[in-house]
Amino acid sequence: MLHEKSAHGLTVAAANATARAGGVHPGQRFSDARACLPDLIAEEIDREADARALNLLARWMTGFSPLVALDDLDGLRLETTGCDHLFGGESAMAARLSERLTRTGYGHRIALASTPGAAQALARHAAQEGAPQILPQGAEREGLAGLPVQALRLSPEAITLLRRFGLTRIGQLYGIDRKALARRFQSRHAADAVCLRLDQALGLRIEPMTPLRPPPEYFSRLACPEPLTQAAGLEAGLQQLVETLCAALSDKGAGARRFVFSAFHSDGQVSAATAQAARPVRTPEHILRLFREKIETVDPGFGIDLLLLEAQRTGPMEMGSRPLSGDLAGTAVDETALSALADRINARLGEGTVSLTLSEARHAPDKAERCVVFTGELPRTGPALPAREAPRPARMLAWPERVDVIAQVPDGPPLSFVWRRVVRRVVRSDGPERISPEWWLFLPGKDAGATPLPRTRDYYRIEDAEGRRYWVYRDGLYDDGRGQLPEWFVQGLFA
Repeated sequence: MLHEKSAHGLTVAAANATARAGGVHPGQRFSDARACLPDLIAEEIDREADARALNLLARWMTGFSPLVALDDLDGLRLETTGCDHLFGGESAMAARLSERLTRTGYGHRIALASTPGAAQALARHAAQEGAPQILPQGAEREGLAGLPVQALRLSPEAITLLRRFGLTRIGQLYGIDRKALARRFQSRHAADAVCLRLDQALGLRIEPMTPLRPPPEYFSRLACPEPLTQAAGLEAGLQQLVETLCAALSDKGAGARRFVFSAFHSDGQVSAATAQAARPVRTPEHILRLFREKIETVDPGFGIDLLLLEAQRTGPMEMGSRPLSGDLAGTAVDETALSALADRINARLGEGTVSLTLSEARHAPDKAERCVVFTGELPRTGPALPAREAPRPARMLAWPERVDVIAQVPDGPPLSFVWRRVVRRVVRSDGPERISPEWWLFLPGKDAGATPLPRTRDYYRIEDAEGRRYWVYRDGLYDDGRGQLPEWFVQGLFA
């Protein structure tokens, strides 16, 4: 038995068959349960761990249906419309699901019906452990008539009122006039809730379903006749799934930028590998190449029963033929080939490895460019930035590094400097290149004085006795009234 704290103290949260046979039931006070069974073994329930386990089980259930939703704290709801034929019918599907749950150690009660309310009522109040119950379409009234009114998922207050009126079975509600039923309740809302739940269970009103995740627009699945235990079979299955999925995408003229390959294990676990593309693709060879580095992470373990491949972030693909040569192309860069190359690099080194460096109209060299992740398209060039006459180093440091400098005159180039604890003697220098601060970003305001004013920079290209060339700058001018004495920094390295 499991217990938890509530407004009434310790109460029973769950009880096994032996405890229930002894008079223990959920919601009962823990002291009363002890009185019924003095030797009762009890532990505190861990709701967070149960929720994590239920979510993992829901993910595994997507092997049977792409639409899976939570049902209370201990149940799952599957929309199996269009899925049962993949298993040979509803009976075969329910039997296979029951067998898999039994194999993984999950106690369960399964019911199939044409409405969510009827299926939930049968599963919780009629079905037996390991014996799936199937209610034919159109037989909801007969199938639910003998069940208690609690099966309609009503509030405790509504159930108490129905019992006072002698209404304990769902079938007793069929012949009662709706207006007469509403008059018996003090609250119109409670009466409407009873009618709503009854109509939903009978299929007279639609009951919306909120799945844990939206169903994929394009997917392909492959059921394994026998548990798959070899990596070679895993690769062959993936190839078959990719070809089927690409055919479905081609029929719609679409492509996808993200693919998820899931393997459903016999022990209830799910392994997944994800491949990203810079732009929508649907070429089987390209998709298989993206998974080549990642399928090794999927371990068959004790066996895989089902393989699933989903296409996400789908969109239309540009149709057209490739030019015969670069001279005939509208652009100097083949963006399709460039995207394919970026996809292979990202698949091997990690997502976001390929990036673009874009120019920014800023004065400070360390702010004159920014890096963005390559998304499959080159940015359209805007107005050209003014060309700089002075050369720039081949390598810019991630951030300027402070150095100690000895200069012949205060405003002159350095004669020597200490960088990374090494003294470097300067033999040649060129400069300065003066770069003014962006004063318009520091206009006086209510917060004036909180941020120090920017300072003018004088950049020098220098060469030390070892032939190494540096790009250094002096931050600030002497007597500029914007801080202490100027400081020196290394900004970059020339080739």
